[in-house]
Amino acid sequence: MKQKSDPRHQARITSLQALFEWSYNSTDVEKIVRRDVREYVQVDPQKEERPVEVDDALAVFISKGVTDNLDTIDKIIETSAPEWPLSQIAKVDLEILRIAIFELYIARNVPPKVAIDEAVELAKEFGGENSSKFVNGVLGTVVKQMLPEEERGKEAPSVKSSKVRKTGIKKNIKKERHRE
Repeated sequence: MKQKSDPRHQARITSLQALFEWSYNSTDVEKIVRRDVREYVQVDPQKEERPVEVDDALAVFISKGVTDNLDTIDKIIETSAPEWPLSQIAKVDLEILRIAIFELYIARNVPPKVAIDEAVELAKEFGGENSSKFVNGVLGTVVKQMLPEEERGKEAPSVKSSKVRKTGIKKNIKKERHRE
């Protein structure tokens, strides 16, 4: 597991917070992410006075990717957890699943193990008592049902999140869909 001060882990936390807020008011998710990074400086609990770095480009990439592909992501969740209608899944758990499925299935910017580990850690940190088990189970089903066998244990391609541009997000996602 990555350290909690890792900028990529912090980006996922920021995305989770922004998507949670967005789910209630549907404003521009990129503005929410930028505001959260700017105004809610997080402090490293081990070093108290030093602010934690956030990979803000990754946070925007994930948040925009989730909102731009919400219908596709939600259909995957409905297929992978048929006994749990979206309206009955805790909001935090739902946003964690959306982030992980975006990274696993659409962006494919991290190996499946990393996406699942990060999601489980977020669920432990922000979800309820059984959230981590629920998230792990749903994502395990997604990997088994949705990803080709050769990609399940494969390393992700090298992605420099700082080079992701707003206009490139949709193009990259569309390219990924066409490869399937």
